[in-house]
Amino acid sequence: MEPVTICAANGYSEKYYLNPAFDKIPEDVKNELKIICVLFTEEVGGIIQIQFDEDGELQIKTQGDDSDYYYDDIAAGMLVARIRQSRQDLLESLSLYYRVFILHERIEDIE
Repeated sequence: MEPVTICAANGYSEKYYLNPAFDKIPEDVKNELKIICVLFTEEVGGIIQIQFDEDGELQIKTQGDDSDYYYDDIAAGMLVARIRQSRQDLLESLSLYYRVFILHERIEDIE
């Protein structure tokens, strides 16, 4: 199974993307994801993607263009760690949503 992107932001083109498969999540969650992604690109630059890998694990991937001398992998990694810590409840809720509504797993089997 290919990775499934929930949302992404590109600091180079100043665009934000939300996967239509996640349209049914609450508006405040959508707004929170947008804030996370946009603030990341404003602070560190580059591109951020929040996605589920082949195993259904939530991943936050970042990258910068080779010509972008301002993008810093270390700063990006530190900011991702801060996002994971401060938004842990949100990220866990997204994982549960993905497993139940996208992968159609039974909630009894998850807990």
